[in-house]
Amino acid sequence: MLDKETVLTALNTIIDPMSGQGLTDAGLVRALIVSPERVGFMLEVPQDRVTQYGPIRLASEKLLAGLDGVKKAQVVLTAELAPNPQPQKAASARLSDKAVEDSRPKAPVAGVRPNHVKRVIVVGSGKGGVGKSTVSLGLAIGLQQLGLSVGFLDADIYGPSAPVMLGISKPPEFGADKLMVPPEAFGLKVNSVGFLVDPDQAMIWRGPMASQALTQLLTQSRWGTAEEPLDVLVIDLPPGTGDVQLTLTQKTLIDGAVVVSTPQEMALSDARRAVTLFGKTGIEVLGVIENMAYFLSPDGSELEIFGRGGAKKMAEALKIPFLGEVPLDPAMRKGCDEARPLTALEPDGAMASRFKVMAQKVLDGLWK
Repeated sequence: MLDKETVLTALNTIIDPMSGQGLTDAGLVRALIVSPERVGFMLEVPQDRVTQYGPIRLASEKLLAGLDGVKKAQVVLTAELAPNPQPQKAASARLSDKAVEDSRPKAPVAGVRPNHVKRVIVVGSGKGGVGKSTVSLGLAIGLQQLGLSVGFLDADIYGPSAPVMLGISKPPEFGADKLMVPPEAFGLKVNSVGFLVDPDQAMIWRGPMASQALTQLLTQSRWGTAEEPLDVLVIDLPPGTGDVQLTLTQKTLIDGAVVVSTPQEMALSDARRAVTLFGKTGIEVLGVIENMAYFLSPDGSELEIFGRGGAKKMAEALKIPFLGEVPLDPAMRKGCDEARPLTALEPDGAMASRFKVMAQKVLDGLWK
């Protein structure tokens, strides 16, 4: 089997036009992936040199494709972002009239819709650890159970969870049109950077590299066809409001966003930032979901471990819809850990019914 040292040695035979060194010695081989199905890397260069490195990208891809055992070779050319010389002012997390105003959608930004996809929605949180991926998957399955064709894109470049939640380990195949064919699970078309890298590999990527990887997953996947377009693509965003989120919201035509938060103030303050990000980029917030709203004990009592109602109050203050609550459910957690999502396996159960109600509210917002 091909190993990384062999690949790096081969790439060092291609000369970097700026330094005169081989690509490996020049430090231009970033995020190298060597798997049974695919070999590739990120070629990150200064912004003003991108055109000059076009032939280098092609030569590198041709060289990799010619190595023994390589089925698919891919080199992504991405540009380093120049540092911003202007100091940034600290943003206030305090809920104010300005925050309410910023949360309202501005004029839509220019963007491109993925081919043969009717609607695109993103699910964000602003903060990690609030169960956003679990909720995103629940919404996607809920939409599918309402009769729509649905895609699920795990956009968390640094911490992909779709492979574990859905039990997919095989990378996407490539069609004759050189587009990735997303694998399917529980009626969803799924793609994730987690399908393309070693699950134990740390994703040490700069913002532009991560953004480029996400753009490829989004635009170079065959989500639908002219005859059978995809009804809805659900994108599970990474936490925060950084480069990946900005690239996606500025370059993709997005029809709406859902914000997930737990009830406590620490999570709500970050959720407000996510709402503000969507407002400033012209994306309508379709609603807020409160996750971990309570724990249903065996005797039927509802234990409000993290408080309750905070996300609903935030939605009311920001004048955006509140979609509903999701309780802490050990069966839900267990299902995601074991690649047996509860909402898919028990479509008539209480949790699936809850997500279908919220999915219907999202649909009402999309097609209103």
